Amino acid sequence: MPPPRTRGTALRHRLAELRGPDVPAKALDARALAALAANPGCKRRAILDGAGVNKAVLADALGSPSAFGQSQFAFMRGNAFEARVKADGGAELLRLVHEKLDPGAEPPTRARVPELAAIGPEGRAARTALALREASEAAAWTLLDHPMLALDVAGSPAFLEPDAVVVHPDGSWTVVEIKSFPMLDGSADPAKVGAAARQSAVYVLALEEVAARLEPAPRVRHRVLLVCPKDFSNLPTASAVDVRRQRAVTGRQLARLTRIEDIADTLPEGICFAPDRPPAELTAAVESVPAAYAPECLAACELAFHCRDRSRTSGAVTTLGRSLRAELGDLTTVDEVLSAARGESGDPDDPAVAALRRAAALRAEALRDAAERRGEVPGSAPELRLVEPLESVTGGGAR
Repeated sequence: MPPPRTRGTALRHRLAELRGPDVPAKALDARALAALAANPGCKRRAILDGAGVNKAVLADALGSPSAFGQSQFAFMRGNAFEARVKADGGAELLRLVHEKLDPGAEPPTRARVPELAAIGPEGRAARTALALREASEAAAWTLLDHPMLALDVAGSPAFLEPDAVVVHPDGSWTVVEIKSFPMLDGSADPAKVGAAARQSAVYVLALEEVAARLEPAPRVRHRVLLVCPKDFSNLPTASAVDVRRQRAVTGRQLARLTRIEDIADTLPEGICFAPDRPPAELTAAVESVPAAYAPECLAACELAFHCRDRSRTSGAVTTLGRSLRAELGDLTTVDEVLSAARGESGDPDDPAVAALRRAAALRAEALRDAAERRGEVPGSAPELRLVEPLESVTGGGAR
């Protein structure tokens, strides 16, 4: 008799069916988990990432190929900059950690750099956990170069590889994130810094799981070190970034991911996201899971173009941005917004409806005044329309 199926194994079996019986799972990384935290209401991304579906391949099969990703030139430039930061046993990196995060500690004149090589991600994660414990007990500066961390996601381990983790002489741990975008006069692009902070928060959560298994548990610092090129040079500079808020948001989203079984239970029987399925069947499978598209998705999700097209077709106001969606309350489509503005529908006591009607009246009055000044015969005001803002500001392009 086969052993009884537990809830965890049943969920993994169900997710494997959704992915396709012969389709290997795509491992979750910190970037994907950070993107989930940035859009916690998207059930489509939650179930696809939880099932290990390769969204780039899926987008190609749907006929909406993704433009999301890093150029080869940027990848090579980032690797060259990281190698420079970690040269000479990480002397410059440790100097920046000491200067920005722990100036009261003894300067890192000599540092330990343990070997973390092992077989497979499980072996590397176990070797990293051992190195972290030994470094905390040694009470000396220690640099872990590309350690491997395991984070429990929906009952399965996700293996994550931060750029570096530094152990301080007091035994505390700091995440180091190395990026190739510049810091100009001590500041960097807020959107890129925010993305780096969310990614670092995932590493902090994974380190906290490792620390919780040790006695006594070392302190995982919530201020991470972001290292970038200084101005237009290739010299490294750094800034301390507090990721407590991002850590809290990411933790809540990962807790929601443990309920992907509830999302899977609402899907039609026999549904599958395997890219070799007929296009019509695959489209129906994807559309059976609700999405929460916003222009920010263009910089973070491979399915963004597909979801944007569907959002535009349905007239959803989220296509215009989350801030506008929040202002409109119960009005969820462009047709509802325009109808309310024209006074054809909506509760007059609703603040959003009242504001729309007031704005429509002011617009009509301004157009009449302009027509009178030009000597034109005043007529009916042009039809109200909502124009989608340029998505280039959020990382997307016109398509």
